Order: sequence, then structure tokens, then C-alpha cells
Amino acid sequence: QVQLVESGGGLVQAGGSLRLSCQTSRNSFITNSMSWHRQAPGKQRELVASITTGDSTNYANSVKGRFTISRDSAKNTVYLQMTGLKPDDTAVYYCAARRNFYSSYAWGQGTQVTVSS
Repeated sequence: QVQLVESGGGLVQAGGSLRLSCQTSRNSFITNSMSWHRQAPGKQRELVASITTGDSTNYANSVKGRFTISRDSAKNTVYLQMTGLKPDDTAVYYCAARRNFYSSYAWGQGTQVTVSS
């Protein structure tokens, strides 16, 4: 069973930055693609960014150029560096892992990001 532990959310002013972290086990880290998703109140959960075990990345259009997803193999941790934050980025952010496109996601507990205007 994949376990994901997130940290790094908080309150920030518009234009500010935050870094989210998602730590998992070594085996999960090397066998799963990892991603960050978010869910704002009253909205569906959406994919923000993903990274494969080969370090290929993908981003939602709304965050391209502002967010960066990365992996640290020494720490079995995936990061989401968020810059130029906007009030529309306010949401609960979830780390997720899955072995391949046909697998189900394993989810972290979520971390709140609030951007004030």
C-alpha cells in the first residue's frame, strides 16, 4: 500500500511562493509516477502537475511557468514549487501516486493552500 505524507501548505499573499513536499517509501518512489492535484471549494479535483519515474513532467495550463514539480531520489520526496501565486490557486492540494496510466491513484491526506489578495 502506497503511503504519501504531504507538508508545506499555508497562507500566503498573492504573488508569493510556497513549496509542497510529498514523501513516500523508497519502493513507491521508484515504481510510481507522482502528481499533485488540487480541489477548490465547490469544484472538481484537477491535475496540477505530474512527473514520471523518468522525470518527464506535465502541467496544467493554468500553472505553466509558475509551478515546478520535481523529485529528490535521495529523500524519496516529490516537490511542488509554486511561485506567482494567485487567489485562484487557493485549494486543498493532494499528492498522488500511481504505477501506470491504468492504475488507480493512491492519495495523500491533502494540505491547504490559501492565497490572499
